Amino acid sequence: MSIIEAKQLTKIFGSHPEQAMQFLKQGWTKERILKETRMTVGVNQASFSIEAGQIFVIMGLSGSGKSTLIRLLNRLIEPTSGQLLFEGRDIVQMSAKELRQFRRKKMGMVFQKFALFPHRTVLQNVEYGLEIQGIEKQARKEMAEQALQLVGLGGWENSYPDQLSGGMQQRVGLARGLANDPDILLMDEAFSALDPLIRKDMQDELLQLQSTMKKTIIFITHDLDEALRIGDKIALMKDGVIVQIGTPDEILIKPATPYVEKFIEDVDLSKVLTAAHVMRKPATITLERGPRVALQLMKEQGVSSLYVTDKGKKLLGVITAELASAALKENLSIGDILIKEVPTIDSATPINELFEPMAASSIPLAVTDDTNRLLGIVIRGAVFAALAGNAIPEAGGAR
Repeated sequence: MSIIEAKQLTKIFGSHPEQAMQFLKQGWTKERILKETRMTVGVNQASFSIEAGQIFVIMGLSGSGKSTLIRLLNRLIEPTSGQLLFEGRDIVQMSAKELRQFRRKKMGMVFQKFALFPHRTVLQNVEYGLEIQGIEKQARKEMAEQALQLVGLGGWENSYPDQLSGGMQQRVGLARGLANDPDILLMDEAFSALDPLIRKDMQDELLQLQSTMKKTIIFITHDLDEALRIGDKIALMKDGVIVQIGTPDEILIKPATPYVEKFIEDVDLSKVLTAAHVMRKPATITLERGPRVALQLMKEQGVSSLYVTDKGKKLLGVITAELASAALKENLSIGDILIKEVPTIDSATPINELFEPMAASSIPLAVTDDTNRLLGIVIRGAVFAALAGNAIPEAGGAR
């Protein structure tokens, strides 16, 4: 279910934005409007929807319009035209009083600059927004303490910002954004000022928090790796226009324009794509069936081996055509010829970690969950096709 929906949301900076809007509708580019009217198109007719509990990443290079767009979402910047619906209600039409209440109750924001008050303790910094809202002292103290516990800063309440590392200061900023338990958290380049290792730690922490909080997070970044790592959906912007919206997989495997294709060309797909992206439906058989049935299934499906499971799809082993033929001659059962030592991997295993086990195995790798239930198999052809940016072939079995 969509919690936010933007419809043709536009921002034009300048003295006569209505005039520039007409030019946009006529197909004028951002550059032409700037040259001929001296007005700047910040966001150009952006339309998208964000589901509750989703991490929605807006990304692009400097000047693409991403920071303008996030400020339109809470009307720190007033839109020139368009609709912005929160649970069906248009934020653009809210009165000043309604907008204040909306910001206080429904949205939190975390900025690139930590913006902590140096003379206030960690606890007092987290309390600040609650204090501005007029929340009673004891209540805001408890709310701030809970937020600090969430971000792993319990025990640091009485410290001052200059006593904390950069990563810890950003956690204080995150706790401040979470303190009033907002439905939506806006994060504008929140980790950009951090060192690479600390930045990765903060990404991990955000994902860990999200697994329990289930907040709707709108995250701005210019870093493609960061977007791919944390985003459920990604909106890629250029010159104020959203040029593609999709899952990380869709952005990587099906770029919508030459610009998107160029944007992702240096991404190491082997580190981003996982076994889940390339696994295929396995050809299976249960232990109760005989070798004659196994050979017939292999012939029908054009495979040379079958994965043996119980009725609950738990992996028991694998049989080959050669073994099934021998069993038929010697009147043996599938259980008698079962190869129990089958190489297995987790669905989240990155492709770059699959090459070694694939090279060591004569059969495709089995993808299993933590209960040993068979989810799929990984064959070499699917891996190489994905790394080449090609669509992954449809089902089949071990060839």
